[in-house]
Amino acid sequence: MAEKFHDQTVKDITGQEYKLDQLKGKFVLVVNVASKCGFTKQYTGLEKLYQDYNNNGQDFVILGFPCNQFGSQEPDTEENIQKFCKNTYNVSFPMFSKIEVNGSKAVPLYSQVLTKFPDPKDPKEIKWNFTKFLIDREGNVIKRYEPGDISKLVKGETLSQ
Repeated sequence: MAEKFHDQTVKDITGQEYKLDQLKGKFVLVVNVASKCGFTKQYTGLEKLYQDYNNNGQDFVILGFPCNQFGSQEPDTEENIQKFCKNTYNVSFPMFSKIEVNGSKAVPLYSQVLTKFPDPKDPKEIKWNFTKFLIDREGNVIKRYEPGDISKLVKGETLSQ
């Protein structure tokens, strides 16, 4: 497992490598997403947040990671996920290949954020879709938001550091 957030490489939704070192100096919100979840409507708030901060020179990016581990709520292919996000929610923030966030097949990025900012009730697991982790400009996990916490983000709590 990479020791630092910025040392890692992930695959974007088209299968291309995406080096996280290009995000040095930016705040990053990492979110596990799903298209058929009760929280899917959060794409609207996430896109608003991305546009508000990204367009105002705040050096902020959201990374969406589709995951099918919770109730099989992301069963589609990456191509269909990308179309759904664009056509339904006009998502413009970077989206990535489908991953696992829990268990032995969890990608290193999620193993790292769970280690750095675990849930006190179950430190080894993400509870559900749309769990969010805020990463600071240096690559440190500084906050965890549970699935229902989107209102705090949209109201501007995100970049208060």
